[in-house]
Amino acid sequence: MTTDEGGDEAGEGRAQVLLTSGAEADLGGIYRRRLAQRGTGGDDGAEALLDRLVAAIESLADWPQRGPVPPELEALGIRLYRQLSVRPYRVIYLPEPADAQRDMPRVTVMLVADARRDFRTLLEERLLRGT
Repeated sequence: MTTDEGGDEAGEGRAQVLLTSGAEADLGGIYRRRLAQRGTGGDDGAEALLDRLVAAIESLADWPQRGPVPPELEALGIRLYRQLSVRPYRVIYLPEPADAQRDMPRVTVMLVADARRDFRTLLEERLLRGT
């Protein structure tokens, strides 16, 4: 998924939205679990859930700084990452401003997971250790 077109009224370009391979795998796993539980259709089916998650992720193109810092990371003094809540899921992402090599801001989605999981361990594994 890449979103990089358009701009806002202030003249700033939209952010490019990227997914890590881990985040893509997270979305696939969430979809498969919901498909097995509730099927594809309906308001709580796999398609509707995936649509909600993708819409939230795509919205980061317009508002890359909108989410709060995940409290598990803030407790460690790490304020680079932000999160969105799409109940019961959390989307953890890294917003980066435009620089000399990139003419537009970038948002990289690092993980998408059920908020009921042990996020301290998950964030340590996926962000701090790079696994």
